[in-house]
Amino acid sequence: MSSPSGTNVAGSTPAEATDFLDAHPDIEAIDIVLTDANGIGRGKIIRRHELEAIYKGGRHMPISILGLDITGEDVHETGLVWDTGDGDLRAWPVPGTLVPLHGTDPARAQVLTTMYHLDGSPMMCDPRHALARQVAKLADKGLHPAGAFELEFFLLANERDADGKVQPAHAVLDGRRSAKTEVYSVDHLHGMEPLFSDIYAAAKAQGIPAETVISEYAPGQYELTLNYRTDVMRAADDLVMLKRIVRAQARRHGVTACFMAKPIETYAGSGMHFHVSLLDDAGRNVFAEADGEEWSPKLLHAMGGLAATMAESMLVFAPHANSWRRFVAQSYAPIAPSWGVNNRSVALRVPAGDVKARRVEHRPSGVDANPYLVAATVLAGIAKGLAEKLDPGPQVTGNGYEAGNGQNTMPVDWRAAIEAAEASAFLKEALGPDMHKSFTAIKRAEWMRVARTISELDYQLYLHEV
Repeated sequence: MSSPSGTNVAGSTPAEATDFLDAHPDIEAIDIVLTDANGIGRGKIIRRHELEAIYKGGRHMPISILGLDITGEDVHETGLVWDTGDGDLRAWPVPGTLVPLHGTDPARAQVLTTMYHLDGSPMMCDPRHALARQVAKLADKGLHPAGAFELEFFLLANERDADGKVQPAHAVLDGRRSAKTEVYSVDHLHGMEPLFSDIYAAAKAQGIPAETVISEYAPGQYELTLNYRTDVMRAADDLVMLKRIVRAQARRHGVTACFMAKPIETYAGSGMHFHVSLLDDAGRNVFAEADGEEWSPKLLHAMGGLAATMAESMLVFAPHANSWRRFVAQSYAPIAPSWGVNNRSVALRVPAGDVKARRVEHRPSGVDANPYLVAATVLAGIAKGLAEKLDPGPQVTGNGYEAGNGQNTMPVDWRAAIEAAEASAFLKEALGPDMHKSFTAIKRAEWMRVARTISELDYQLYLHEV
């Protein structure tokens, strides 16, 4: 059974494709990209003449594409492979994401897609639908999430050093290399000016509001910020699309863009901080305190929900083995479900500034996390806090790595996070039963792959010693 008359249930129209092709007569091919549970873009490259047909009838994709591990291998425990006969579903273009790819020759484009069953119902193992579900639940209560993600990443040399370790990239401008922590150095940024100019040009071509770039707190580490969106789904799309831009443009300039959470063991890792607020039907920020209030009760309840659910949600925020190397005291990665004002040592930061822009900066997620699943889980935690009027506990002042707030012991490692996620009724509701099942199955399969792998460190420690 197909959707009625080939109706595009994702909301885009054939006119979008026609107008785009008319405006870009030089484009020869288009990447169609579906984001899987790991945040990896999977799909196909189609020719120009195929595009309009996808907007009219979608494009068949195997259901198993949503049940793959980080290597692209099937995870049978998801139930999305042979249990279904690995049948085709239909991927539909996401409105507003058909965009040119800067610097390609011959010229190419890209469009994000989202998966539906053949009868037109959403395929709920698609991460975008998990987020859409939480957005809809809040809308039923007259609340509308707005937000933006921050993108931290490393620019690394394509070659390892003499010890086999990754190393910061040479400046693409003049080949200079620094092994220092050039945090906030403007002069250091100048060495990557040609690359960042291309990143900004590509972002502009795709309608992505990329803003400030800084040199971050590790050699070769940078951060790009994105402007706030009143549509939180589009904010997640921005992050997915910007990562693809950074990776592609870095490659064109002869360096590697790295989105591992912790690529260099002696320095801070890379986060993906999520700034989020809630608007009412009139567009007012319900997190903004009224005259005479120290804090909005809704802001406090939202943080109460996020603190109460953080431990069981950590697999979403830190989904890989490497993710857990980021959580080290004094490393700008939170180790307790704490909150504070203008404090970067806590998990839930309330930035200083204009009351009208009051928001929560959710800091646990690494840049390796899936932004759709992060946003879905955060929104579900906020909704729980509002519904149950949860208290976030006392504000942390000073060093949050020493203070914390004593609530909800966080998982100690990746395996503990997987077990907590599998048992969590909250996370099952946050992601939806289907997404919860497939995501936790994929993560357990990845953990088993890592656990049985004999690493170089094993040989260094044990080969001749035991």
